[in-house]
Amino acid sequence: MATDYDAPRKNDTDDTESIEALKERVPDKLSGAVDAEDADNPGGFELAGADLSDMELDVVVLPPQDDEFTCVSCFLVKHRSQVDHEEKLGPVCKECAF
Repeated sequence: MATDYDAPRKNDTDDTESIEALKERVPDKLSGAVDAEDADNPGGFELAGADLSDMELDVVVLPPQDDEFTCVSCFLVKHRSQVDHEEKLGPVCKECAF
């Protein structure tokens, strides 16, 4: 049997509800209420100008290794196997050579 996908669908179990009933079921997203359990920001809100003077940053910086180079186009440190070609200013990686 062929199915006409352009024909309107009719379902015997369709319950017609008024727009007011649907509005009552949907939470008002434009209200000023703030959800305390924000899944996108579980740690709370941090202001951009927060005082971070009491924080310490411990980073170990290694000198360039013999098998590494810095691309003159993207300035990333890459392994020597990623060299595409050398320019006057220095090596260019394969990703920047395109």
